[in-house]
Parts: sequence; C-alpha cells; structure tokens
Amino acid sequence: MSGTGTATAAGPVARLTGFVAALRDHGFGIGTGETVDAGLALEAVGFADRERMREALAATLLHGERQRPVFDRVFDLYFPAVVTVPDPGTDGWSSYQTLSRLRPETLLARVRAARTAAGREPDFTDRLLDDEIRRAVEGFRERVRTEARRRVAEVRGRDEVARRAVAVTADRVDFLLAGREQLEELRRTVRPLARKLATRLAARRRRAARGEIDLRRTLRGSLSTGGVPVRPVLRRRRPGRPELVLLCDVSGSVAGFAQFTMVLVQALHDQFSRVRVFAFVNRCDEVTGLPAPGAADPVGLGERILAGARLTGWHGQSDYGTALDEFAERYADAVGPRTVVFVLGDARTNNADPRPEALRLIAERARRVHWLNPEQPALWGTGDSVAPLYAELVDMRPCRNARQLGELIARLLPV
Repeated sequence: MSGTGTATAAGPVARLTGFVAALRDHGFGIGTGETVDAGLALEAVGFADRERMREALAATLLHGERQRPVFDRVFDLYFPAVVTVPDPGTDGWSSYQTLSRLRPETLLARVRAARTAAGREPDFTDRLLDDEIRRAVEGFRERVRTEARRRVAEVRGRDEVARRAVAVTADRVDFLLAGREQLEELRRTVRPLARKLATRLAARRRRAARGEIDLRRTLRGSLSTGGVPVRPVLRRRRPGRPELVLLCDVSGSVAGFAQFTMVLVQALHDQFSRVRVFAFVNRCDEVTGLPAPGAADPVGLGERILAGARLTGWHGQSDYGTALDEFAERYADAVGPRTVVFVLGDARTNNADPRPEALRLIAERARRVHWLNPEQPALWGTGDSVAPLYAELVDMRPCRNARQLGELIARLLPV
C-alpha cells in the first residue's frame, strides 16, 4: 500500500530528469551542467534522508530564494514521502473536501472560547499563542494540499499535475489574473529584473559599438597580405541611448500591468536618454514624476496617479480613441525620430470611436511604436476589442506576465 518516497520507484535518473523538466516548465533556467551537478549531489547524500535530498537539489538547481516555494511543491510530487496505491475509479484525494470536514480554522476559535469560559482576560502571551496557532493551521493546510497533489499525481501522472496544479513563480503570473498578494510579490521582483535587463542592454550596446565589417576597406587592406583579410576593418558607430515614452491605460484589470511596467522602466532610467510616462483612462495626462526612482512606495502608485492626474472626463470607462487623440494633440513634443513609444493596454474601447488616425500620427512621428497587450491573441477582436485595427498600424505583441515583459523590452529597444 505504501513505501518509501525516494527516487527508487521509477529509477533515480528518470525521476531526476522528470523533476528538472517540470521545473523548466515553470520557468527555471536549468542547464545540462546543473542537472549533472544535481545528480552528483544526490549520489553524495543518498536517498535515505528525504530532506537532505531536498536541500542538495535546491543547492544545485535554484537561482534565487523566490523560486523556493515552487521548487518545494514540485519536489514533493517527484520525491514523495510515501507512495500510495489509490482506490480504483478515483482521482486521488480532494484537499478542499478534507479541509471542509476537518475545519482546522475553528481551532483558534475553540481555544479562545476555552479561555473565555475559564474567565481569563487575553494578555500578551495569549496573542503569541494565537499567532502560533495560525501558523500551525496554515502549515497543516499546506501539508493537506501537498498530500492531495501527491495522490492525484499517482493517478494522473506527475508531469501533468506539476504543470497544472503547482502555482507558477511571480514573474509568470498572468497580469490580468493576478490577485493583490501576487501583485505585491511581483512588485518585489522589479529591482532584480531591472538589474538583469540593464546588464543585457549594456551588453547589446557594447556589441553594437564595435560596428559591422566594412567590406570595401577590409578587401583594400588585404592587398598587402596577398588577398587574405587578416585584419578586418569595422564601421565604427556610436549608438545613442533611445528616448522612451510610455502611454499606459490605468483602468480596470490592466492597471496592475501598467503600474508594474512604469516602475520597471523607471528603475531602468539610466538606460535611456529620456523617459516620459503618460497615463489615460479616457483623458491623457503626464505622470512622469510619480513612478520616478526614489519616489514613494510603488504599492501606492495607482492611487497617486488617480489623485494627481486628470484621466477621466464625464465617465470613468476607458476610451482609447479619445485618449490617443488627446496625446497626439497635447504632447506632440514628446515624440520624435529618436523616440520609442510603448503603448500598454488591452485595446478595449467600450464601443467608443477608436480613432485610428491618432495612432497613425503617433507612429509617423516616432522611431518605433510597440503596443504591449496583456490579453492573449485569441481574444483580440472579440467584443469591444479593436486590437486587430491598431495592429495594422503599429507592432502589437502579447505581454501577459513579467517574464514576457522583460524579454520584449530587452529585444525591442534599439541599441
């Protein structure tokens, strides 16, 4: 019925490679060398002590502490403490049903009721006990969820459960589906992501500064070496840092996406010669100073924008046509031949006039316009979305999470 939960059931190599593949599916950058190191680490610590195995694999495969929660959940699937044969015809076990029956949340209420029945007044030690009970209850809940995933994995397969039932890391959370806690976790990734992007952009500029081969001058110089181009001649060029303009829809569910991008770009401020940030709902206003480096905590950025900028007229729904038209008219000086414009939004107009001529005018003035849309392409053009219309005028790309955002910024910005 049960047995030791080590790699022996499916063979250590197959279990390890499946574990690494599942981590890669969740965005972990694990190379072949790191996989080999993990195998050597398991060989060194053995399979008798499961927690030693966990720490050995974490030491060789993790690149940051923020990856640890996902790592632990996937580890529990591939290296379970026990292996149980489920009853025929079942899908395993439901953590929801189990927790509903046990109701661990009532433990704290029962302790408080017992205290009251004894006639005791709450004191400082009681508050400490309450906190300890809360932690114990949450720990129990997580163990139940872990066991449920493990039992379902025995029926449906570890690979499928690891892919579908394990929460992704913060940088892979869909902007439009992220809850408050996930957005707060996402904001904590801004600084590390900005440092990584700054390094990549600086490396691109160094490569670009070396220039391309000047074929004519290289062939002319090769005459002295018998036609062999021993010393290639390069066309030197001095790449200039681009000017950047953000034009952001801060209404509804896309607000979190826009705010995160504002903070990220301001953290990358030194990579651009100039950055200007504009927000809109159905009116457009400049908010460049609000997400600036060293300003207030980005958690309150949305409230500061809504309080300090004029973004709405007689109604509070997004209106891309009016906002784009106002931007093109009022802020023409923000866009020039060296300017890269990023428009952030889902292109849902609430059935208002999309005014594509305003976006066309912006595209004609700018060096390049990229539209980052947090919706999946399958939804473009459905309902009140005019994404296909705008995509005919500018480069529109899906951008659903922080990982995609970082990759797009690094790839699309000119050097």
